[in-house]
Amino acid sequence: MPRFSANLSMLFGEHEFLDRFDAAARAGFSGVEYLSPYDHAPGEVSARLKQNGLTQVLFNLPSGDWAAGERGIAILPDRIGEFRAGVDRAIAYANALGCDQVNCLAGIAPGGVAREELEKVFVENLKYAAGKLGEEGIRLLIEPINNRDIPGFFLTGTGQALDVIEKVASPNLWLQYDIYHMQIMEGDLARTIEANLGRIAHIQLADNPGRHEPGTGEINYPFLYDFIDRLGYTGWIGAEYKPKDGTEAGLGWLRELTAGDSAAA
Repeated sequence: MPRFSANLSMLFGEHEFLDRFDAAARAGFSGVEYLSPYDHAPGEVSARLKQNGLTQVLFNLPSGDWAAGERGIAILPDRIGEFRAGVDRAIAYANALGCDQVNCLAGIAPGGVAREELEKVFVENLKYAAGKLGEEGIRLLIEPINNRDIPGFFLTGTGQALDVIEKVASPNLWLQYDIYHMQIMEGDLARTIEANLGRIAHIQLADNPGRHEPGTGEINYPFLYDFIDRLGYTGWIGAEYKPKDGTEAGLGWLRELTAGDSAAA
């Protein structure tokens, strides 16, 4: 069975952020991820991980002013210095938390700048980040996101992401494959995962429509779990969804999988 991590930016929102680590462990998760740890001191976050025996699976590079609607700065020509400073900040947190991979959000394309220029900035920033992170043993990931939830987001498809990875030409740049986002943009989930497994370092899930827990929408998750297992995927799958009726009430999918795995053993 795949290993599942709880995305604490979306799950257990009924608790304060640091208390979500405790809630995730009680619910049966062995790993956690989230958008950003930067509002808390590394020691505070590390202590919660250790208290609960949790693995820090993933977090994002600093992504600009989230409250103001920014969703990454890696493509922005006037924010290169800020991006590179953010790489150093992410490294400090990753080392403190024992986290071996971070995700880079490309950002929303600004008006008046050619896409070719935005891609050039993106590629150069990724070359820089992949190198710096690689020196610390930390993988760099990029994530295509659907442009319905985030209109104007620059990186929206698997093919586009793979093209960027090829242009960066670093062994330390990987694909984060979000099943929910790519169901909206592309479909053909199983074939795409199989074809690109060698470049996928992390998978995330939510059902569609609604971005709720597995079993609430159109995606055949029981099939995908088995399929991903058969492919030999050894990474984590992040539960990054909006609980439909509260986190605990919506964890039946995880309890069912855990019970089935225990029975098989």
